[in-house]
Amino acid sequence: MADCIFYGGKGGVGKTTCAAATGLSLAAAGRETLVVSTDPAHSLADSLEAEIGPEPTELKGPLEAVDGGDADRSDGLWAVEIDPETQRARYEKLARALAADLRSAGISLSDEEVERLFATGAPAGSDEIAALDLLVEYVDSGRWDTVVFDTAPTGHTLRLFDTPEVMGLALETAHSLRGQAKRIGNAARTAVLGPMSMMTGDSDDEDESLAAFRDRLERARDLLVDPERTEFRVVLVPESMAIAETERLVERLREAGVPVKRLVVNRVLEDPHDGCPRCRSRRDRHEERLAEIQAAFPDLDVATLPDLEGEVQGRESLAVIARRLPD
Repeated sequence: MADCIFYGGKGGVGKTTCAAATGLSLAAAGRETLVVSTDPAHSLADSLEAEIGPEPTELKGPLEAVDGGDADRSDGLWAVEIDPETQRARYEKLARALAADLRSAGISLSDEEVERLFATGAPAGSDEIAALDLLVEYVDSGRWDTVVFDTAPTGHTLRLFDTPEVMGLALETAHSLRGQAKRIGNAARTAVLGPMSMMTGDSDDEDESLAAFRDRLERARDLLVDPERTEFRVVLVPESMAIAETERLVERLREAGVPVKRLVVNRVLEDPHDGCPRCRSRRDRHEERLAEIQAAFPDLDVATLPDLEGEVQGRESLAVIARRLPD
């Protein structure tokens, strides 16, 4: 089983850069590593300057030596971007389950009619469920030593971590309504629409499917709250609003039992240009914000990353970042 590292935070703070750099560092050190983007607006491929698809892809070419290691090592780094088509593929059985339950309740729907119900995309919440399902699949596959998640911005991330508990309650409700759904058409339609649809049906296999899905959710929850297996790193920039949002995120994650061990403060100006008063003022402001962060999170490790004055792309630039990140 693999260990998990999650990078979270508001949009645009550099989560993808951190995830890609961490993957690069771990792979260069000899660990089989998969970097996963769950952000609908993917930029992982751009960061790694590689072709990345919806299935795990091994990235060819020499890895940058992050800590003086073997720069010629070319295996061990994998990446994947979870896209809407992947989610849709995971939910093809939704339509089949919906049709089965509606038919068992006396509502006649053809496969084409059921498919049209999903023509606008996957049901609400399915992206979080797909991410959790893939989390378990990747971690338990035995293929990788570490799985690094480049998560979506804060709100989406919180929904991802909420999903196991919420879905557990919803599944119990769906299970109790199944009998009513077979007798009452309207109740059937209400019970099967939404992410729980995949757990409904009219065969003896339904109970097994329900149990299997509940088991996967419980497995995801166990992984997310296991401090021996999982670490959530919050990325922020040295700005007052980012600090306030990070405080809310850390509090929410701790309420959910998710282990937060460190913060990564990105784009810190360290070496202002000589003869540039504005640069020195910005550096002084960043130093003040760093002091605020240390005071606000005395129990967390804080790593700082330099402002590289431009978009971080390619393995050479990522190696610079990787040297400043913890293993």
